[in-house]
Amino acid sequence: MRRGPADRRRRGLGGDADRTTFRTLHTASLASPALREGLTSASAQRSIRHLRDLLGVPALALTDTATALAWDGGAGHHEVDAPRLALPAVDSGSTKVFDRRDLRCATPGCPLRHVIVSPLIVEERIVGTLQAYAQATSAGLVRATDEVAQWVSGQLELAELDASRTRLMEAEVKALRAQISPHFIYNSLGAIASFVRTDPDRARELLLEFADFTRYSFRRHGEFTTLAEELKSIERYLLLEQARFGDRLAVTLRIAPEVLPVAVPFLCLQPLVENAVRHGLAGTAEATAGVGTITIVARDLDTECEITVEDNGAGEDPEKVRRALAGNPVDLAEPADPAVEGDHVGLGNVDARLRTTFGDDYGLVVETARGAGTKVIVRVPKFAPGVHA
Repeated sequence: MRRGPADRRRRGLGGDADRTTFRTLHTASLASPALREGLTSASAQRSIRHLRDLLGVPALALTDTATALAWDGGAGHHEVDAPRLALPAVDSGSTKVFDRRDLRCATPGCPLRHVIVSPLIVEERIVGTLQAYAQATSAGLVRATDEVAQWVSGQLELAELDASRTRLMEAEVKALRAQISPHFIYNSLGAIASFVRTDPDRARELLLEFADFTRYSFRRHGEFTTLAEELKSIERYLLLEQARFGDRLAVTLRIAPEVLPVAVPFLCLQPLVENAVRHGLAGTAEATAGVGTITIVARDLDTECEITVEDNGAGEDPEKVRRALAGNPVDLAEPADPAVEGDHVGLGNVDARLRTTFGDDYGLVVETARGAGTKVIVRVPKFAPGVHA
């Protein structure tokens, strides 16, 4: 008799070993999300039942280096012993086995007679212990407890990496905020002041745009934002710069509506536009009667969104751009005014955040040469795991 696909799938997990493997992996997957949040009382409480199922012991405890975080199983009166039993494993960094004498149990009929305590190690630092309580011990149970402890340690290391990534992203955003030019703020307020008497209505509108721009740039919530929000802030910035440069600064935006909801890292585009205005156009527009032009285009490329920021300014030395993308601190232009020395927003910062968020395939692409303007290309996937505005 011929078997269909469904029959073959069922037969694929027909053996005892297959079913045991599936149950083990499934149970581990249930414990993993909580552990990926780090070793806390809350994460320990949510994961400990699944960890006990992995080992099949009567009781299990999770501790940090000094206190009990969670207990699951019978004989809960032994939870108070967990911190004391953790100390030898924490001090030695190795698995320890204790018997009833070490438990010091005075409860008649208590089924727990042995404890296996394995350290939890994150980046060569002991952060806690996993404690398996049982009626009897064996070499197999000791090894299994040690293996589960190592797996838990691996999940905690991933949690630490996630936390480090978040801290890095926050630090990079703070660095971008710190680099918002004081001269831009001074010049914007100066431009607004120039309209107070001649055109009060425009002065009021510009002041509101300035307030909204600074409010967005210094907001504290959200690692990501939508492309629509980022572009709205860029428009405010450009309105303020046009108030300063007048007809000498022309702006063209071509945005596909389909890409406006796409999630992008906060402040990933605005610095590119600021860099284009300050270093690509500012000196040229002020020194000549020519018009500096910025063109911003956002295109829908099926599963991706492509944004380009292009200027017709003085251009850059490609080697300096390469060094900036590699993370080396260099000025991307020779400022005409010494007061703005070092006042650029680094391309390397934005490039690093895009790669950290979406992968190395999504770094910045910069096309530039001295006297040829600059074009910066940003590609982001429309949907990426863990990226939500």
